[in-house]
Amino acid sequence: MTGLIHGPEDGTPILYIAGAGTGKSMVFGEDLLDTRGIRLITMDRPGMGSSGADPTRTPASTADDYRAFVAVALGVTNPTVPIVANSQGALFGLAAAAQGWAQTLVLASPADEVANPSVRELLPEAARALPDLVQGTPDAARDLLGSFTPHAMRTMVLDGADAKDRAVYTTSAFDALYQTALAEGFAGDGGGYVADTMMATTPWPVDLAAITTPVTVLFGARDRVHSPDHGALLTTRIPHARRVVVSEAGGALLWTHSGLVFDMALQLPGSPPETL
Repeated sequence: MTGLIHGPEDGTPILYIAGAGTGKSMVFGEDLLDTRGIRLITMDRPGMGSSGADPTRTPASTADDYRAFVAVALGVTNPTVPIVANSQGALFGLAAAAQGWAQTLVLASPADEVANPSVRELLPEAARALPDLVQGTPDAARDLLGSFTPHAMRTMVLDGADAKDRAVYTTSAFDALYQTALAEGFAGDGGGYVADTMMATTPWPVDLAAITTPVTVLFGARDRVHSPDHGALLTTRIPHARRVVVSEAGGALLWTHSGLVFDMALQLPGSPPETL
């Protein structure tokens, strides 16, 4: 596995699991890492960037890969670190929490389990097409996903964002970062992206009820992309989970409210209310 460590050498480590089709260069809160004393650890999932492909990859094996990388990065045998997982990366954050090595888990704008019948009922008709294809005709779904490109992903994200989120995504600094991370995420034939999406849009093989890690499900109220109910149902399925909805934020919450995300990952004093 290949990855990066951002921030001061003596900082508190936090693992960041990035969203769909993005590799190790995707970060958030870079301007806070030095002042907050945080080491942000990122990794190319198998099939992305310089990480070799794994044709048998599962959410659990991907969590194992993250744990192995963190162990090497920190020079320890059994790492226990706070984890922040965004968008489609939420599945792998939950898998890590189920394995017991996440000190805390913040699901920042997490993609919901669209294959769950209760979630599917809440989805608009158009949003059901891909998970239905993945579950009904997986080979056709792989072919469709395999035709996707970094440009198509960027276009889809921009088209699905509201005006305020789009203003964040189109700043020169963010756009350069995003395009670099997308190039990593779609490295080679885009197999890493295909594997991620196939796993994320089928029933999740993670025992959410077994998670004992403190979990925060964090959403922006303007987010109409990641979950039909802003993670309300998801939160009820995870023991010790709490949901916080930030009234003025949208799908770009991870970048507009980075300090809040770090506070929650580090469990700093002062528990925020459900709505901020």
